[in-house]
Amino acid sequence: MAQEQNNFRDSIGTINEEGKRAWVFPKKPKGRFYKYRKYVSYFLLTFLLLAPFLKINGNQFLMFNVLERRFNIFGFPFWPQDFYLFVISMIIGVVFIALFTVAFGRIFCGWLCPQTIFMEMVFRRIEYWIDGDRGAQIRLDKQEWNAEKIRKRVLKWFIFFIISFIIANVFLAYLIGSDRLIKYIADGPMQHLSTMVSLLIFTGVFYFVFAWFREQVCIIACPYGRMQGVLLDNKSIVVAYDHKRGEAEKGRKKFRKGEDRAAIGHGDCIDCFQCVNVCPTGIDIRNGTQLECINCTACIDACDEIMEKVDLPKGLIRYASEDNIEKKAKFKFTPRLKGYTAVLIILTGILIGMLFLRNDLEANILRLPGQLYEHKEGNIISNVYTFKVVNKTTRDIPDVTFKLLSHKGTISLVRNDNFTVPAQELTEGTLFIEINNAALDGDKNTVKIGVFSGEEQIETTSARFMAPRSYR
Repeated sequence: MAQEQNNFRDSIGTINEEGKRAWVFPKKPKGRFYKYRKYVSYFLLTFLLLAPFLKINGNQFLMFNVLERRFNIFGFPFWPQDFYLFVISMIIGVVFIALFTVAFGRIFCGWLCPQTIFMEMVFRRIEYWIDGDRGAQIRLDKQEWNAEKIRKRVLKWFIFFIISFIIANVFLAYLIGSDRLIKYIADGPMQHLSTMVSLLIFTGVFYFVFAWFREQVCIIACPYGRMQGVLLDNKSIVVAYDHKRGEAEKGRKKFRKGEDRAAIGHGDCIDCFQCVNVCPTGIDIRNGTQLECINCTACIDACDEIMEKVDLPKGLIRYASEDNIEKKAKFKFTPRLKGYTAVLIILTGILIGMLFLRNDLEANILRLPGQLYEHKEGNIISNVYTFKVVNKTTRDIPDVTFKLLSHKGTISLVRNDNFTVPAQELTEGTLFIEINNAALDGDKNTVKIGVFSGEEQIETTSARFMAPRSYR
């Protein structure tokens, strides 16, 4: 018996004894947790679909333009020069997820993960509508390819493709920007064939994931399931089966009306398998915490419904830690959690500080590669530079000039000395810096340069200035 109960550890739940794919046909869940998950999912789906089309101060609310290395997070634009801020933000996100995993297990997977939300609240619900509940789906899967099966399969696959196409468009809006996506749609697909091909590839990927790969993403592809083995401990609150109450001394037993289960030594689990039938990854939660479990709470709702019907206390499957089940210990803010929290607070403080210190305009001035200094009349040394000025705001910055702050000298641009940097654009060009050699200290000097808009200094930068070695 013990050997049979531990067979689940020999392979993942979606592989049968022959090593082939075991399709999961979960029963449609219902209950209070499922109702709460629907509310959360509908809110997140609305947010996900609308976020790339919302704007704050002219900036897209969320954008992750990897190709141009431009990111908008909650309306704040991040340029390639701000990549360190983006990296810190991602590290904060990882630490935040790790903190909640240590405390509450894979609650992110069950409640917030886009894969779970789309799979369980969109595609799976369409499947219930077309194919029926668990029993009807199993019968349809075994059924010969007759008119009914072909009609249902074609209808389901067509709807899945349309939804995948919509998701791909939204995903593209996050990548290239909603304004550009709308423009491409208005221009027509023939005007932007490469974008259309990319869109169809994304559609194919999403269709493959939600129509075929499904729960395998959470079990095989997602690294988060492996992380929980490192992060979880006996104090972590997860979706857990109370084996002390469910098994008692003599284990599980089918329910018989009017019997005193406690008197005969059997636990409250009546071995109805409803927790297994409703699981979207096909596991038996009674075997303990497993890689495949995404903490979706479907088994909690199913078990509570059965307990209510047989007049036994709810909570046989519930959010609990191993220590809570074994020792009745309450949740504590452990030193491990305090450590993660401290790291999270420190990183968040650093990010907030950097955001406040971040300038709306950033200038980079670099010596032109391969060019040496030029010695002019009057003991003047001239160096040539390229400059890049990035405007991170949604307004034009006019009358931009450069002035030397550290040395007496002149700065002259190849074009007009005054220029305008358009909103959210990059302006670049070439300039010369000329300084009297008597004011220089050696052959390598650092010059400080101020960037002005009219009379207002808006940025400070520096550059290396080369001079003859013999004039030290």
